[in-house]
Amino acid sequence: MPTSDPPSPLNRARRKAFLRLLPVLFVSYMIAYVDRVNVAIAKLTMKVDMPDFTEQVFGFGTTVFFIGYFLLEVPGSLMVERWSARKWICRIMVSWGLMAALTAFVTTPTQFYTVRFLLGLAEAGFFPGVIVYLTHWFTSQDRAKALSYFLVATPFAQMLSPISNWFLKFGTTEVMKSGETIVHPKLLGLLGWQWVYIIWALPAIILGVGVLWLLTDRPKQAKWLTQEEAEALESELEAERQHKSKGKRMTLMEAFSHPKVLLLCAAYFCITTCSHSMELFMPSVIKDWYHLDRSDFSLLIVLPPLLALCGQLFGGWSSDRFQERRLHACVPLFIGAVAMLCAPMTQGNLTLTMVCLMVAFAGFKTYMPAFWSLPSLFLVQSAAAGSIGLINSVGNLGGATGPWIMSKIKDATGSFSNGFYFLAGSMFVASCIVFFLGLGIRKKEVDSTTT
Repeated sequence: MPTSDPPSPLNRARRKAFLRLLPVLFVSYMIAYVDRVNVAIAKLTMKVDMPDFTEQVFGFGTTVFFIGYFLLEVPGSLMVERWSARKWICRIMVSWGLMAALTAFVTTPTQFYTVRFLLGLAEAGFFPGVIVYLTHWFTSQDRAKALSYFLVATPFAQMLSPISNWFLKFGTTEVMKSGETIVHPKLLGLLGWQWVYIIWALPAIILGVGVLWLLTDRPKQAKWLTQEEAEALESELEAERQHKSKGKRMTLMEAFSHPKVLLLCAAYFCITTCSHSMELFMPSVIKDWYHLDRSDFSLLIVLPPLLALCGQLFGGWSSDRFQERRLHACVPLFIGAVAMLCAPMTQGNLTLTMVCLMVAFAGFKTYMPAFWSLPSLFLVQSAAAGSIGLINSVGNLGGATGPWIMSKIKDATGSFSNGFYFLAGSMFVASCIVFFLGLGIRKKEVDSTTT
């Protein structure tokens, strides 16, 4: 009876890297994302307890978060490349956990802005640092798939919102559909929105310390790989680096001024303008349009990230399967833009509204594995690390701009509809930039299109 050949040392190392590293990175990013966006849930009752906290205050709070985030993104990426990923990620997670917990005790808009700014500083460098870290372990053959396993943490984080919503009830009065009024007492003297911040801060601090033992910086340092496996993986990664760095190697400043890096910054700015706005305002939009009670509301806001999760996994698998990045990035963005454009027209029909929101979420999540594989197609080492940090930091200023514009539109018009049209246009521009960039068309064409 014929038997299959045993897997090569390289393939064994690749499999072990997926199983050992991706679960830790996934959980870390999931917690980070909850700590960043749980304000979207908490603000539903913060506004009741503190009337000074208007939509504009929350929009500006998001803006100052990304200003802090912007300042340390590039240095954080370089720390991962030149120092240690596990030590840097540990520092980030512990500090952001502390800042997230402090949000529970703000009483004025100024205090809220200060803590959000510090949270941005604390979290800066985590996302691009992990993108860089994955290049230390996964070749282009596996990179989009590895990215998709990491990036699906964001829709998973959004699907955990019912947990936050359960804590939100403490210290509130709820009127049920039957007309019955239920008074929920405080828990240990704290209101529900305070517990939303505290309960998610603790895992960040605990896991942050654990990262020191759970992650390994480079294959050659991994005790869970045999010497043969580590050498095979290191050789494969080094061969890829040498292939990409043929000719003159870019300095960090040359990479920062490279037209393709600048266009990727612009594209990501447009994307985050839309994605962060929707993540922050989607609960408010559904509540504003349909006046649902808390139980129905909690179930509905899980649906868009659920479809986004499926799209992200499929996008990463398909992008690696066909070794194609461009269409895998720009087509989901275009489809998401169409869904955003249609969403205001569905107001009054909850089913159609949810379909549009689900497709929009899938659009601005599915593109990510292919998109974040683009910089490493033409950059290596410090130039790649710094550029990934630059793209993420400049791009994430869209996460500051979009919510601020959405809040201004809502306060000025009393409606979210015009904000949707603005966000749809932003996603369409991003799709066009990626399409005409000339990167990631097919693997066999990469060399000719990225020189």
